[in-house]
Amino acid sequence: MSEEPSELSDPSEPSGASKPSEAAEPAGASTAAEPSADRPPTPQQPSPAAASPAAATQAAAATPAAASPVAAASVAAPPRLQAPPPRQAPPPHPGGPWQPPVKRPSATARLRPAAPPPAPPAVLAAVLATAVLSALLLGDGLGVNLLIVAVPAALAAAFAAREAGRRLRPWTATWAVGGLALLAVPALRDAGWPTFLAVVSAFALGSLALHGSRSWPGVLIGSVGLLDSIGPGVRWGWRGVRERADGSRGRWATGIRTTAVALGLLVVFGTLFASADAAFADLLGRLIPDVSIVDGPWRTFLFLVGLVGALAAARTAAAPVRWDGLTVKPGKPRARMEWALPLIVLNLLFAAFITLQLVVLLGGYEKVREATGLDHAQYARQGFWQLLWATLLTLLVIALALRWAPRGSARDRTLVRAVLGTLCVLTLVVVASALRRMDLYVDEYGLTRLRISVAAMELWLGTVFVLILAAGVFGARFLPRAIAVSAAGAVLAFGLISPDAVVAEQNVRRFEDRGSIDLDYLRDLSADAVPALDRLPEPQRSCALRTVQRELRGSDSPWYATSWGEARAAEILRERPVSVDRGTCYGLGTDGVREGEREGEQDGYERDRDEYDPY
Repeated sequence: MSEEPSELSDPSEPSGASKPSEAAEPAGASTAAEPSADRPPTPQQPSPAAASPAAATQAAAATPAAASPVAAASVAAPPRLQAPPPRQAPPPHPGGPWQPPVKRPSATARLRPAAPPPAPPAVLAAVLATAVLSALLLGDGLGVNLLIVAVPAALAAAFAAREAGRRLRPWTATWAVGGLALLAVPALRDAGWPTFLAVVSAFALGSLALHGSRSWPGVLIGSVGLLDSIGPGVRWGWRGVRERADGSRGRWATGIRTTAVALGLLVVFGTLFASADAAFADLLGRLIPDVSIVDGPWRTFLFLVGLVGALAAARTAAAPVRWDGLTVKPGKPRARMEWALPLIVLNLLFAAFITLQLVVLLGGYEKVREATGLDHAQYARQGFWQLLWATLLTLLVIALALRWAPRGSARDRTLVRAVLGTLCVLTLVVVASALRRMDLYVDEYGLTRLRISVAAMELWLGTVFVLILAAGVFGARFLPRAIAVSAAGAVLAFGLISPDAVVAEQNVRRFEDRGSIDLDYLRDLSADAVPALDRLPEPQRSCALRTVQRELRGSDSPWYATSWGEARAAEILRERPVSVDRGTCYGLGTDGVREGEREGEQDGYERDRDEYDPY
């Protein structure tokens, strides 16, 4: 460490030079102050002259005039009792045997900013609104209530960021808008699996909006970094409440009384109006959440979840952890041929495989069938999963190659772009081949949830390779955030197209063309599939919609926990309910998808062929 400027000596002054007062002092002054040589030194007592200037004057007056000048000078000048400060010893070395080792801050601690001021009143009010809405609305299911709860939580984060002086940046707005758009999926679709993906992705985008990450560690860790602010957020909110409560107890009491009076008036007059008019009572029953004492623990838990989550979001907005500060050390550069030769061989293997695929697609399949004995569907099913794994492993190969590839010179960078660019282009052809195989298989056996999911994933992987190619041309600075945006966009598109509706539409079209359908599989779809299944003739229509009608009739979800797909399905089945009994449906429509099972496919769904509802 460098010394402070105040502790540095004047470089123009010699180290051994005495001060001017010392140089001008007569020699006898120092001699008079020294003890005699024939007696031991005794502790010096302050003379009267040294005690005060007045005493020195009196002593000088009392001195005889015949005294020598040296004696007069020794009496008039007080002795110098202040010795020069002793030279301080250097501090002991940190970690020595007489001092405990110095604790160095962790990598995460260096990324944390200073603690923000206590939470302001606007943030506390928005947090409280989030907690109350969570307790009232989230206990009955998922729907538009997620968007309603997210609005005050987003306001709390916005108020905290404004109080901390943070400005809204384009990428922050992109993450925030994308997160809110993903929360619209539960409000529109009834299927649980797209809803789960959308909610998880919305959480990740919200965390990125609060942290403002841009590097690979920042994007990956920042997407879940909100969890790191749970504990600090609670402490930060408590400090804000305690500070506001100490200075405004009278206003808190006034606010509590006002709220109690308003609630009392609403309860009294609302009860009177509801008992006076049945239509008004029905409207209140739909708008007001049904809260009972039995649901108390569950509602309390949801209140705490909303409270802690909103505090964590606001605390992160006020003082986010800078995850971009985490750096990954680059790998040791390898020799050119050490890393390039294996990739060139891999490119040749990809090229040979793609050439065979083109031969098959252009009419050479008969030779392949003679050699393998497989038809189109079996051939397609046999290779799709292998091609999907090949695509994923290619991403890993590219990541490792970028870590160890030398890029010190222009020739090295050109070689990296050429080899990895060729691999990305060939992988895109493999992606197209895998999708073509899935199309052949779906045409033979029908579409399922698993098949549409893996096809969507393969499409997204193709988008990732396109982004990698663009990064090789325009630079890789935008790549982490671009891939995160593409993933969120894929999840949003997957939810908005309604996968269950697409599955039902494809199977209904296949039934119209071939007359084969698997009703046992289709009856397990969600309410999103009802508009497509409603086009089937009887008795196939009633057999496919029997389970959905039973679930909708037994559901008492309020408006805020009902999706648009569920409401539309209920309206269709209310106008045209199922019209056949369960005996008619027994054993009807068991081909199509089930044929794929007989070929050994494991789609992961469960079947219950014998249980039919009584409707």
